[in-house]
Formats: sequence, structure tokens, C-alpha cells
Amino acid sequence: MPASAIFVLDLKGKVLLWRDYRGDVPLNIAERFMNIIMAKDEQDVRPIFEEDGVTYIYVKYKNLYIMTVTKHNADAAMLLIFLYKLIQVFTAYFQELEEESLKDNFVIIYELLDEMMDFGYPQATDAQILQEFITQEFYKMEQQPRPPPALTTAVSWRSEGIKYRKNEVFLDVIENVNVLVAANGTVLRSEIVGSVQVRSYLSGMPELRLGLNDRVQFESNAQRSLKKGAIEMEDVIFHQCVRLSRFDSDRTISFIPPDKDFELMSYRLNTQIKPLIWVEAIVESHERSRVEYLVKARSQFKARSTANNVGIFIPVPPDADSPKFRANVGTVKYVPERDAILWYIPKFQGAREYLMRAHFGLPSTTSEDLAQAKPPITVKFEIPYFTVSGIQVRYLKIIERSGYQALPWVRYITKSGDYQLRLS
Repeated sequence: MPASAIFVLDLKGKVLLWRDYRGDVPLNIAERFMNIIMAKDEQDVRPIFEEDGVTYIYVKYKNLYIMTVTKHNADAAMLLIFLYKLIQVFTAYFQELEEESLKDNFVIIYELLDEMMDFGYPQATDAQILQEFITQEFYKMEQQPRPPPALTTAVSWRSEGIKYRKNEVFLDVIENVNVLVAANGTVLRSEIVGSVQVRSYLSGMPELRLGLNDRVQFESNAQRSLKKGAIEMEDVIFHQCVRLSRFDSDRTISFIPPDKDFELMSYRLNTQIKPLIWVEAIVESHERSRVEYLVKARSQFKARSTANNVGIFIPVPPDADSPKFRANVGTVKYVPERDAILWYIPKFQGAREYLMRAHFGLPSTTSEDLAQAKPPITVKFEIPYFTVSGIQVRYLKIIERSGYQALPWVRYITKSGDYQLRLS
């Protein structure tokens, strides 16, 4: 399943650099690629397509095409992911990936291409590991440095010999809530997009074992009947450090963590959610010269929780002026660049309800205009120590040969994602 070659082209099709790994495709394959791209409408072009027995896989990044081709029965998804990894590595080295940075760093780029892919097969793709032995200073040395041990072991994402005076690991369970509510109060769309973020400051080569609460079930179980109150996770993606064989056998998430920050897993729950913050707005226009808003905001979570930095954006006509506000909590201001009112509530406790009134003059807008333009209300918030799904960490064990004591810290955060409520 190898790649034949990798090309980087500008938007006109000029080849900026290329690396031929197998010698089975001609150089003018890049010209054929551009002819195909130019001949099709932009909406018809796919990131993976086949032409005359050659599979083209590409990513358009800023003003560049990063493209690989293969004449073999390759894993196209794997090669597409490799291209994104290539972009990540180049960005880590050069900060900005563009034509000028490529021209200034030809030597190190070809060194990276040789280390990241061998005879068309992806190898080391971790920027942190590559930066340990492929550096700008490397070419000033007379003796070539040895590759780091991480590249020659099964744990390519972590180097040996890491030491910290205080061993700690921080784990954040973050859930983003996406909600769309119709004008009549019906929830049209609701989902939870979650992730488990880890910040590891652990010495040596520790093994971590993470256990989630019994309510969590995974789509891969293929269970036809779920227990009452179970959380069925979909689209679960684990970091490469997770031992999938152990997870498949007993649902324990066992892993040797990379150093410092990384995303351990991400997931999605497509489930019916009661909106955590409910907002209603009554809009009244008077004699085509002014408009008044009565906005009611209600928190629909338990009183022991508190939403922080709540921002409620209520749309107003684009030529509204002379704003006047009155609210029993928080601050209100007119945001003309968004044609909206921002009602900001720093602390919104659960099971509470607040009111806000707004008044605007309308120098030219008619009542017909008001009836036509009705963007939705959008809400931003963050609720600490709370998850909508009910996911909880039962235990986080840290095992290391030296037997040191480490402190695990777990935090839960729920945030607003694409959170919209339509006006009536």
C-alpha cells in the first residue's frame, strides 16, 4: 500500500518540490493533476480521485497543493492523513507553510521527507520526535547525530529519560454542546462533541490506566439493546498511544502518554438534549419608528452548577440606533458590527431566570423588513465541574517501574458549541 511520490505545487501547477519514492510515475504526472483540477468545477473536485490507473490524493493548503500519487492498491485514507501530518510537521518547523518558506528550506525538507516516508511507506510523523534529531544546526556538525531512541522503539511518541521533580497528570473532559431550536420551541438538532485532553508531567516511561463510569458504552460494542441511562458514544477516535487490544477486551483505556499536552480521545453523542440555557425574545415594532425587545433567559440545569461568561447575542435590524437597555443582571451593549445586542452575564446559576429589555429607534426600517430578517439568537457559555452526557472518570492509575507517587487531577467542562435559538 505504498505511495509512489509526493509533490508540492503552487496554484498555477508549478512543481516547487517533489520526492520520488518508487520510480514508477513520470514527472509530468503533476501536469496531468493540474489539468484534471482545472477542467472540473471546484465543487466537483474530490480530494481523492483515480485517472488512467493512477490514484491522486491531495490537500489544498493556503496557496499550495500538497499531493501524493500511487499506482498501487493503497490505503487512500492513510495517505490523506499522512499529507495532513506532513503539513503539521512543516508548520512546526517553519511556523508558516508557504512558497517562500519551502524555497528557504529545501535541504531540511528533503531530510524530513526521507525520514517521514521510506520507499513510499509512512514512518515517523511526530514533529516533536523529528525535531530532536533533524535541526537547522545539524548541518553545521561534522558528525551525524544518532536518531532518538523513540524512533527505534514501539513507543515513537515518547522519549526516554524524561524527568520531573513533581510528577503530575491533568485530565480535562471537555464537552461542546451543539443545539438548534425552532421558533416554536422544538429542538431540531442536538449533539455533544467531547474530548479528553491530557497534560502529562510524568518521569520515565509510565503506563496509565483510565476507567470510565459504567454508563459509558461504545458504538463498536454493536449492542442491540442499551441499558437504561447508558451513554452510547459514536465516532470515537483514540490517540495512537492507546492499546486498542486491551480496550477491546475489557474496555480499559491503557496507554503510555506523550510528554505534556495531547488529546487522548474524542467522541460524539447524537442525542436529545434539553437546552442548558433557554432564551425567548418577544419583538414588538411601533409605528415603524422603534422596536422593543423583551428577552427572557432561563438556566435549565441544577442549582448547584453555575455557567460562567454567558454571552447572549440577540439580532437587531442593521440600521437600528439610539439603543436603551435595562436588565436585572449582567451588562448589555449594542454590537453594531454584528447587528446584535450582547447580554453578558458573568455568573448564571442553575434554575434561575432573568429578564432584559431593549429599545431601538428605526429611522428607515419598515415592519415588513423586520419580518424578513430574523437571524437566530446565539449563546456562549462555559459550565465547570459538569458534563451533559454524564461521563465520569472512575479511576486514573499511574504505574511506573521506579514506583514514584504521582498526582492525577481530573476536571469536567461543558461549553457551548454551535448553539442557536430561532426567533418567532
